[in-house]
Amino acid sequence: MKISVFGLGYVGCVSAACLAQDGHSVVGVDVDDRKVSSMNNGHAPFFEPQLEQILQAAKSKGALRATTDELEAMDATDLALVCVGTPSRRTGEIELDAVRAVLVSIGEALRTRSTPFVVVLRSTVLPHVVERELIPLLEKAAGKQLGDQLQFCYNPEFLREGTAIRDFYAAPMVVVGHNGSWAAKAVAQLYDKVEAPIVYTDIGTACMVKYVCNVFHALKVSFANEVGQLSEALNVDGRRVMEIVCMDTKLNISPMYMKPGFAFGGSCLPKDLRAVVAESRLRGLPLPVIQGILPSNKAHLQSCIDSVLNLGERSIGLFGLTFKEGTDDLRESPAVELAETLIGKGMNVTIYEPSISHGSIHGTNLSYIERNIPHVWKLLTTDLSEMAQQSKVVIMLKQASNAERAVLYRMKANQVCVDYANTIEPTEMKAHTIRFASPAQELVSQ
Repeated sequence: MKISVFGLGYVGCVSAACLAQDGHSVVGVDVDDRKVSSMNNGHAPFFEPQLEQILQAAKSKGALRATTDELEAMDATDLALVCVGTPSRRTGEIELDAVRAVLVSIGEALRTRSTPFVVVLRSTVLPHVVERELIPLLEKAAGKQLGDQLQFCYNPEFLREGTAIRDFYAAPMVVVGHNGSWAAKAVAQLYDKVEAPIVYTDIGTACMVKYVCNVFHALKVSFANEVGQLSEALNVDGRRVMEIVCMDTKLNISPMYMKPGFAFGGSCLPKDLRAVVAESRLRGLPLPVIQGILPSNKAHLQSCIDSVLNLGERSIGLFGLTFKEGTDDLRESPAVELAETLIGKGMNVTIYEPSISHGSIHGTNLSYIERNIPHVWKLLTTDLSEMAQQSKVVIMLKQASNAERAVLYRMKANQVCVDYANTIEPTEMKAHTIRFASPAQELVSQ
């Protein structure tokens, strides 16, 4: 393919070099004469292992050149990668001047073009910025809407300084954000030599993935450092602790617990977190990540409660009451706190939880639920159909079986199903379905 790469900083230069090495014809574009001159002479404008050798090889076979003239680059290519920086402002917001300037230049160069062109943004930007500002800016500059002649994709990079070449070819995935156009396949072709799964998604999700990956990496570093501080204070080898923790790829380093949903609870996680937090405070250790977990969980539970209250309905059905799937344990279950709050607000609450009955639980489990919801046995029902028919709102707090889903799918259009367990298929529902962590939907009054 014939590719122009706008911005010859870290991401742009590495991307241009690797694509040229893979057989594409690449033109690099930058306003910095020094970067352009370096690349045209086969030299890297900064140090990165293997980069200079790749640039020299690409130059010798005529696969890569650089210019300060964006019009020249646009005339010679069919796809542009936009790789300019988005540095932080003092407020923390990203600076978009460079991205805007490049998109305007590209758009103006496309005004008289009659053949299709694909603009691919690699710069790190938030979803709303792309959809509300950058795409309209490109369309205005080009004098045309996205369509057969002009397409836009978002293709985040996952390159680390010092290992960028290796990261390019051994990427965990190639993410292509698109609007349902043919251009997505064209972007995927850029990475034919990369052994990684191609993930097609919408543009907003692709933008968010990049940010979440970096936030998660930062969280892991901070968490490990706090474990190190606490371990040192307790005369324990923190490095060995984390080494053993990371050996667990079933729960610890895995997709487990990584799905947005309801708050956590139970007899273990809150108790053990409180113990660790109490010990760290006794020793005067500032561990804001670890100390912030319980407040974060509490804030999330309150947000869920507020979302239910904001629906303005008084007849509420709860699907699930125990703290997790496959147990009858009610201790510190966030569902119990939700039920308790709704009852305290005067709601008519019905609870469907087949895992428990008056005769099946005992001891601290029984005393916990009877202390928090004294009349719980009057609220429980074994008839899901009755609860689904009589409740104005049904809140899903656990997974449903096929038979249970069949009952819920019979809910009427004037009812609401709030799904925190990702267990309902909205296309099967007559009732208005609100799925946590999904794009916001307007609740249409019936």
